[in-house]
Amino acid sequence: MCAEAISGVAVVAIGRNEGERLRLSLRSARAVCATVVNVDSGSSDGSVELARSLGCTVHELAADRPFSAARARNEGFQKLMEIAPATEYIQFLDGDCELDPGWLAAGRKALDEHPQVGLVRGEVAEMHPEASVYNRLCNLEWQQPCGEVAACGGRFLARAAAFRAVGGFRDDVIAAEDDEFCIRVRQAGWKILMIDAPMARHDAAIHSFAGWWRRARRAGHAYAQVAALHGAGPERYFIHDCRKVWIWGFFLPLLALAAAPFTWGFSLVALLALYAAQCIYIRLGVRHRPWSAADAWLYAAFTVLSRLPGIFGIFEYHLRKGRPARIIEYKRSQ
Repeated sequence: MCAEAISGVAVVAIGRNEGERLRLSLRSARAVCATVVNVDSGSSDGSVELARSLGCTVHELAADRPFSAARARNEGFQKLMEIAPATEYIQFLDGDCELDPGWLAAGRKALDEHPQVGLVRGEVAEMHPEASVYNRLCNLEWQQPCGEVAACGGRFLARAAAFRAVGGFRDDVIAAEDDEFCIRVRQAGWKILMIDAPMARHDAAIHSFAGWWRRARRAGHAYAQVAALHGAGPERYFIHDCRKVWIWGFFLPLLALAAAPFTWGFSLVALLALYAAQCIYIRLGVRHRPWSAADAWLYAAFTVLSRLPGIFGIFEYHLRKGRPARIIEYKRSQ
């Protein structure tokens, strides 16, 4: 099944109940890479059997600790080092992503040419942006300018030495674990590079407002947890994001509701006007991006709206702080 493999490169693909998305993901990885480790987080849809049938090495996470993407990638790396210790570069892939056939060669070339770069990522696009406004939003979210970046998401090609140097991901970070990891990679002296080459197609598969709401709630949890870990540093990572969620998702709505009986509801109208003004402000802020007007307005509107579920994620983090956190899932099993 594997074409001519690129030496020194292996794939670690993680997933939980991804169904046919996983089949597409693993087939794309096996087509260009001889060594593929699939890490399964308690799937009940036959994912383990599917991965083995496609020639992948399967590692099943024990259920004695909470599942997380961070833990899955760490254990996948450890398993890979057991079976292929000479691997120099590791492509981390999610089970809902199809790997571009030319990516590993392009990514390896970038790492070979830039020894100071620890992680490299390429372009990610949604498979079905037309399927829902939520998929469309994800497609906009993936777009980043090329060059040196602060973070690269959970799908990237990593230098094994850089991964080891920082001890991998933090298992207890259940969302934005990639941001947290990238902070430590940069603090260790490595650079993170975004290059102009297609890397993967992603299937967000968000077809309902409820699914989008859960994803936005997870983002709020991510802001709070990563800010607690790195907000005091010089970057004040996610501090600004937390403040925006607190202001727009909690304090202003609370103030408007409290004042409503004394203002004959005018405070609620004023709140909607403030939201509209914030939407216009964000729309003007993205005018330089190569988006259609409709996409820019969609992005602005949902950015403002996301602060409402985001505050629930922040509350959730603070209520569960000090206890093992469980992942916030927003997709339905296929």
